[in-house]
Amino acid sequence: MIQLNRIVFAIFVSLPLMLACSGGGEKVQEFKSEADLSGHVLSTSAGNYFDNKYAGRDDITLFLVNSEADGIQALRQGLADVHVTDEVAFPKDARDQLGIELAFRGEEQFEVGFALQKGNNALRAELNRFIEASKADGTLDAIINHWLNGTPAPPMPAAAATARGGAFKCFTAINMEPVCFLGEGGQWKGMDTDILRRFAIWSGRDFQMSFMDLGSGIIALNTGQCDVVNACLYVTEERKKSVDFTTPYYLCRGGYFVLDRDRKSGMGLKERLEMNLLAESRWKLITDGLWETLRITLLSILLGTLLGIGVCAMLRSRRKWARKAATLYGAFIQGIPTLVLLLIMFYVVLSKSGVSGTLVAVVTFAMCFAWSAGSIFDTSISSVPAGQTEAGLSLGLTPLKTFVGIVVPQALRKGLPLYSGECVALLKSTSIVGYIAIMDLTRASDLIRSRTFDAFIPLLVVTVAYFVLAWLIRLLLRLLFPRKAA
Repeated sequence: MIQLNRIVFAIFVSLPLMLACSGGGEKVQEFKSEADLSGHVLSTSAGNYFDNKYAGRDDITLFLVNSEADGIQALRQGLADVHVTDEVAFPKDARDQLGIELAFRGEEQFEVGFALQKGNNALRAELNRFIEASKADGTLDAIINHWLNGTPAPPMPAAAATARGGAFKCFTAINMEPVCFLGEGGQWKGMDTDILRRFAIWSGRDFQMSFMDLGSGIIALNTGQCDVVNACLYVTEERKKSVDFTTPYYLCRGGYFVLDRDRKSGMGLKERLEMNLLAESRWKLITDGLWETLRITLLSILLGTLLGIGVCAMLRSRRKWARKAATLYGAFIQGIPTLVLLLIMFYVVLSKSGVSGTLVAVVTFAMCFAWSAGSIFDTSISSVPAGQTEAGLSLGLTPLKTFVGIVVPQALRKGLPLYSGECVALLKSTSIVGYIAIMDLTRASDLIRSRTFDAFIPLLVVTVAYFVLAWLIRLLLRLLFPRKAA
């Protein structure tokens, strides 16, 4: 029996080694052309050209991702066999760092241009004149060669002391070297950025660049929130139905990337921390996002609390129409997702007002918070026995003094835990403001992840930051409204 146990134990221990050795002789699939994709899983960003191209092929399983970072993660986790995007997406240094390789380039060649609002012919003509002039004097080729081949960059012209043409607002749907990426000091760099910044100087405008996913960026473009969307966009007939394009400034093909089986891409914790936080001062993105999240949260709580007092007053009003209006308002807020309401406020209601995205976010979250706070106030006040009010009045106190001195402290003690929970819920809801190009904590982690292709460190840092903020909000409310005092 002992001998049998030893044999079983030896087989159990050596089985993984035998399996590993047996797998070494298997031939890894080589991808040399699009014909080799049949029967495999292909990952690509949702909504791009390749999404539409391969969606109708039954012999290919399409795995859609939100960003190139998610596509590389899909390769690493074995969820996809090939990731397709622009051929310039991953330079040689990036491929070596990520442990991927360019299997082959696509057969089709595409013109790349900047997207503009449909019918904005004046800006389109101006941009086209600039692109043609840059082609004629060799500046455009010099810019492209600098970012793709490492040649010296042409000198950047000096900007005018005062902008005569206003702001030139650009939304980029890509944060990836060498096309367009957030570099040292929070400055946007890259091939697209260089061209657009030079145009802003050439036309006497202030250059502004913000990050937004492609779908939201196109909506922002068509509602007048920005002037240009760039992301190494292929000029296709289908896209021309929704937006106008400038004169093409570059020709590009698709790149099909796979894991490099011979290269190890693993890094230690120290190297990952340096890459995600210290390189290019990326920790500043976290601190800036932390401040923006905190600012939106506190302002929304203050404004929402004031509005919530009004909602509570309407719910407790003797007038039937006021109670009915408050109930309808509550049904409206509860029936619409916060993200949808935020997009409606930004792209529809306040699209022409010129207010900042931060103010739009504060107003939207305050509207949502007002109903929650008003309901809590109403419930807490109703929980105080009516005899407390009668006792105060019998002692000669005015109705106002009775309410403030007797009812409110008791209601506060009962409603504070619920109110504190709603404040924390509001904090967590602010993670969606990146959809309207606000650099909050979550968007900061997305930007870092899209540059480093490492999800763990950015998400870990942001998770800790949200946890600390939630704890501080609860602590602040306990200090301002001690339960004993209440």
